[in-house]
Amino acid sequence: MDPQAKKTALRGITYGLYLIGTKDASGVNAFAGNWLTQTSFDPPLVALAVKVGTRSQEQIKASGVFSVNILASGQKDMAVAFFKHVEPEGNRLAGYEFYTTEVTGCPIFKDALSYFECRVVEAVERGDHYIYIGEVIGAGVHREGEPLTLRETGFHYGG
Repeated sequence: MDPQAKKTALRGITYGLYLIGTKDASGVNAFAGNWLTQTSFDPPLVALAVKVGTRSQEQIKASGVFSVNILASGQKDMAVAFFKHVEPEGNRLAGYEFYTTEVTGCPIFKDALSYFECRVVEAVERGDHYIYIGEVIGAGVHREGEPLTLRETGFHYGG
């Protein structure tokens, strides 16, 4: 297989760029993620890929929950702030205000367009990313707007 052709073809898959909230007994965390897709209407299920060995992956594995925050077009800087390790400072992560709900306890960002919260119902531990199948058990909308896409940022994560 031509490695460049493979990379180019796989980078043709379109993605959003989201803030994924996690938690465990040590506290909350969030990371910028883009390998996410809905897989079922009834029950509402999503598949999320998370890099093996990261704090967030370990928190999802331990707690069995995560949140997905839908960022608005133009919020590239907010996403970039979560490309690296962050620590909570009160009710802020990377300087962005969040709150939690009783549904999962994972961070929900006030600046996000909307969010949903998931309970892990299955995990596939293969390759360099684990795939978590999450059932959507909570959701909310903060405001209207167009979602941020990976293409808009000029970044590539795939291939």
